[in-house]
Amino acid sequence: MLPDLIEIVPPTGRRTSTVILPGSKSITNRALILAAVAEQPVTLRGALWSEDTQAMVECLERLGFAIEVAGDPAEPANRTLAVRGHGGTVPNAGTPGQPIELFVENAGTAARFLPPLLCLGRGSYRVSGVPRMHQRPQASLIEALRALGYRVDTPNDRLPAVVHGDGPHPGATCTVSVEESSQFASALLLCARIGGWTVNVAGANEDELPYVDMTRRMVDDFPWQGGVYDVEADASGASYFWGADWLLRDLGHRVAVVPAPASGLQADQKFRDLIVDRPWRAAYSRRTDLADSIMTAIVLAPLAPAATRFADLGRLRVQECERVEALRTELTKCGARVDEAGDMLTVHPGALHGAEIETYNDHRVAMCFGMLALRVPGIRLRNPACVRKTFPNFFVKLADLGAIIRDAATGRPLSGDDLLA
Repeated sequence: MLPDLIEIVPPTGRRTSTVILPGSKSITNRALILAAVAEQPVTLRGALWSEDTQAMVECLERLGFAIEVAGDPAEPANRTLAVRGHGGTVPNAGTPGQPIELFVENAGTAARFLPPLLCLGRGSYRVSGVPRMHQRPQASLIEALRALGYRVDTPNDRLPAVVHGDGPHPGATCTVSVEESSQFASALLLCARIGGWTVNVAGANEDELPYVDMTRRMVDDFPWQGGVYDVEADASGASYFWGADWLLRDLGHRVAVVPAPASGLQADQKFRDLIVDRPWRAAYSRRTDLADSIMTAIVLAPLAPAATRFADLGRLRVQECERVEALRTELTKCGARVDEAGDMLTVHPGALHGAEIETYNDHRVAMCFGMLALRVPGIRLRNPACVRKTFPNFFVKLADLGAIIRDAATGRPLSGDDLLA
């Protein structure tokens, strides 16, 4: 198990490394909901097994869905999940006085994807999470469910909330805003076919909604009558190792990523094309260029040839932490010059040095600066185990690149299970 503070020593020498990626959290949790409402059993191969996906599995099991979990010989962080769907019904239900308790940890996908499924049940369900999850936006989804005719009790349109399900509402229509998160639209679309709902999406152009497009494609491609669904490797996770290749290539160290996501299902697949395989650009947008992997690019930017502007970062402020502020603060600790204006960061090139990085219990902050430590000596990470959210063996993969990861308190090098979150 990872200690509370680690130091990462950059790799030395010329070498070629290969990183095997785990499955996508975004795809795994969508597939779990779809499998739960499918007519016949569905087996999910290559499914990610992390804090977020385990939270979803535990909630579904509490609702009465049978899920068999088996190991994946190709990747320790993956599992094969055999889900017995119930064709749009929810086996277990509570009462208004004693709703079933569903704890989603800090999993935004579970917090957003479960309530529409619960509406298909016939009973009451209370959804809660960690304190940060109770701060994150939920109002647009709750308003849409109410427009569909369902009762959702919450004093502030956030979690914790009690959802009162009464089955499908054929012909019901809602409009959902995606200004704060596209997960609201995805949540409704996952169950719209079974619920008989028409879901209209407002707040963005269609080409600005790659995760909504992912959801629609999965709904179309899913084996509704039973079968096997293969979960694609995680493109957001790939960005740290594509970024490592960018950081280390002038030192003669190359990093290959397999299986490389290539279906176009994940927006962050574009990271390799936009950042690694092309000349560095002067500007990138969170809305139109990259999704979560724009954080990876921001952390690389002090080593870019010129100043870089990163725009449309507003959604980063309401995720696992206030990510815009976190990136600016921690890069500045490392000697970078970072200007913040509205929802935009401008990062200037310059020399970097080591620092003690606060990760804010945010897996992506930890992984971004873990990647940077491959090139910048002296970086220490607080609470590195927060990567368990989506990539529990991230530091195992980092060590496979030749980095030495040690307990910062004792200097002891870590290996094996000590590197697992």
